[in-house]
Amino acid sequence: MGLNSTPRSERFHIAFFGNRNAGKSSLLNAVSNQDIAVVSERKGTTTDPVYKSMEILPIGPCVLIDTPGLDDEGELGGLRIRKAREVLRKADAAVIVADATSGDYPEDIEKEIKAENIPYIVVFNKEDQLKERKEGLFYVSAKTKEHIEDLRVALSRLKGEEKNEKKLVSDLIPEGSTVVLVIPIDSSAPKGRLILPQQQAIRDILDSGSIAVCTKDTELEKTLSRLSYKADLVITDSQAFRKVSEIVPECIPLTSFSILMARYKGFLDEAVRGVEKIKKLEDKDTILIAEGCTHHRQCEDIGTVKIPNWIRSYTGKDISFEFSSGQGFPENLEKYSLIIHCGACMLNEKEVLSRMREAERRNVAFTNYGTVIAFMNGILSRSLEIMGKVYTDV
Repeated sequence: MGLNSTPRSERFHIAFFGNRNAGKSSLLNAVSNQDIAVVSERKGTTTDPVYKSMEILPIGPCVLIDTPGLDDEGELGGLRIRKAREVLRKADAAVIVADATSGDYPEDIEKEIKAENIPYIVVFNKEDQLKERKEGLFYVSAKTKEHIEDLRVALSRLKGEEKNEKKLVSDLIPEGSTVVLVIPIDSSAPKGRLILPQQQAIRDILDSGSIAVCTKDTELEKTLSRLSYKADLVITDSQAFRKVSEIVPECIPLTSFSILMARYKGFLDEAVRGVEKIKKLEDKDTILIAEGCTHHRQCEDIGTVKIPNWIRSYTGKDISFEFSSGQGFPENLEKYSLIIHCGACMLNEKEVLSRMREAERRNVAFTNYGTVIAFMNGILSRSLEIMGKVYTDV
């Protein structure tokens, strides 16, 4: 992925819900002007949510999500319905598709959408089969493309104007600043590319008129000594936090990509509160380590190996760990004493905040990688200082 392309996590997610044969897939294809979803007269053609990233005017960069019919039947149908409802965790907007010939649509999903404060629209598909139309309803025809452009405009309005666009780091530094980014290159680093938070940080720094200097942790001391002026900020990969904090002078602000991502996604305050749970862990407690992406596990993987070892060493307790990755996230959270999430760069804000709120509802502490690592190394206060947040390391 190039620096100019919009990652899925930054796109506007629009989910299509409805009963079987309401024409969800056909309508999604019509809105996108592409054959994204398989269409058939047979009920239950869509068996799993289908995601497609694209650009649609006037909506802009978005992800269209086709879902299984909410009136599916049987044991397998029940599983499909559950998968469809899980899409609510990540939907920024919803389209409820009704069959105009019957007027039926799943009103229970409308209640759930309202409860989640998701902007939505109800559209009555198959307008081409009607002789009469009721006032006040939004009619479309996926077959003839009637009023499809009106639907695109309506979806753009659901998105609204993007005011006060959030920044990953540039709002924390003056224009013209020099930021040093510490990027370890080891066995767990992806070959030939940078991970998404590193790409986003570089682009944000450059767009703001500042200077980005990239270096490995092994070259950091040399890099800082060669600068003819003091760096304004150092951002490090979290797993190198201890080593980097020992090299970077106290007069230079220091934080991590993971902590910046928690702020960017909107859950940094919760992550800082949640990290306090580490002080209260007991033998036999279970921690969930959740990642938003899937990747090949290395022998020194940060989520499954390093963090568990660091926590056991820090607490001296016999802690159990469970792991989730990608789209998977456990429904039963009560068994966990703490959830440690990655920076969530591959999840849109809606989904990671949904995970956080679900943990809150279950009274389970929620934090993330960078916050935990900074905490255990006694540098969380320093890591938060540039963001104007006060924390007292103990």
